[in-house]
Amino acid sequence: MDPREVWARARGAWGTDIGVALLVQAAVSVPWVIPRDPRLEPATATAYLLTALTVVPLVWRRRAPVRVLLAVFAAQALYGLAVDGPGQTLPYPALVALYTVAALAPSPARQICGATALAVVFPSTALNTGETRELVFALIVFTAAYGFGRLTHTRQAYTRAVEDRARQLELTRRIEAERAAARERARIAREMHDILSHAVSLMIVQAEAGPVAVRTAPERAEAAFDAISETGRDAMAQLRRMLGVLREGEADRDAPREPQPVLAELEGLVERVRASGLEVSYEVVGPVRALSLDTEATVHRIVQEALTNVVRHAAARTVAVRLVHGAARLSVSVVDDGRGPGAGNTGNTGNGDGIGPGAKGRGGSGDGPGPGTGSAGDGGSGGGLGLVGIAERAASHGGTARTGPGPRGRGFRVEVDLPLEPVRFR
Repeated sequence: MDPREVWARARGAWGTDIGVALLVQAAVSVPWVIPRDPRLEPATATAYLLTALTVVPLVWRRRAPVRVLLAVFAAQALYGLAVDGPGQTLPYPALVALYTVAALAPSPARQICGATALAVVFPSTALNTGETRELVFALIVFTAAYGFGRLTHTRQAYTRAVEDRARQLELTRRIEAERAAARERARIAREMHDILSHAVSLMIVQAEAGPVAVRTAPERAEAAFDAISETGRDAMAQLRRMLGVLREGEADRDAPREPQPVLAELEGLVERVRASGLEVSYEVVGPVRALSLDTEATVHRIVQEALTNVVRHAAARTVAVRLVHGAARLSVSVVDDGRGPGAGNTGNTGNGDGIGPGAKGRGGSGDGPGPGTGSAGDGGSGGGLGLVGIAERAASHGGTARTGPGPRGRGFRVEVDLPLEPVRFR
């Protein structure tokens, strides 16, 4: 807590206690203001000073409630035995001190002080008037003072509990906000990785195969450069939309928005990869059912990342994309016939000198498109962060992702299994 706040609270507590003491002093001063019966002894300054002595300890009532109560009782006993001063309608200092003990003192001391106060009532009444009415009245007011003190203690405890809970909720809200921001940053990083990695990989493949195609098949080189241009424009458009969402300002809020990719766009994705020279097959098995939009976007991004890894690292000739719609689950597999996991980047030849994924495809024969090998690959269909992103996307839907060698140990396989939830509205 800020020291200035602590000092302000302490200063406020002292001010409150002094104010209470002054108020009680004003109450006990009333008998000195009202004229006394001429048959009684006149009120003296000594009696008034002893009355003030019963009030002064109240200034420390919150610092030492039990000792203040004992001091007040002692001062009142001294007043009653030493002088014949004006009586009081109520024992104001004792009631305030007992209230404070009930509100602030720990349990053993509080209970002992309460019992002592009630016990003192009997001899005090006997020394004063000895009437039953006065005894009952004194018992009632002292019990009421103790009861109000306990109610105050309960209210303060409840207030502290509410404040503590509010602080805990604020801390929890802050932690959740930080976690949500971290999850959102991870999601944006995955989206940007998927968009840029896929587009740049296709552009690199086309650009590296272009010079070879210029010498052997100029029409294919022209198609390669057109594909580079189209892929670059598409990547820039997607990146611009994503950055527009991240920016702040009224102008950006009015910027056009487009939905996340869906399963219907997988065929277009496959066609773009197929245009790079890779033989891509796409198969859907089982009755196609309505899926949630976030599930469709996840499946699209998983297939996109898997194909990107094939283009960048696998040096494959063919790749098969397969979606199996089950009753309660959707299985996605992307299998290539490339180098597989753990393979090095030693191959530099390809079957064909046309457009192909990987390096420049040197040393090929024939005119057809054929795959080269990745000069920047990291071994097999690895993909590094891409495979991590696939696993994270699957886990976010309660699914699983498996990667490893393809059939008969050849190539690389990415398999994702996602549970499906029923969709009522689209």
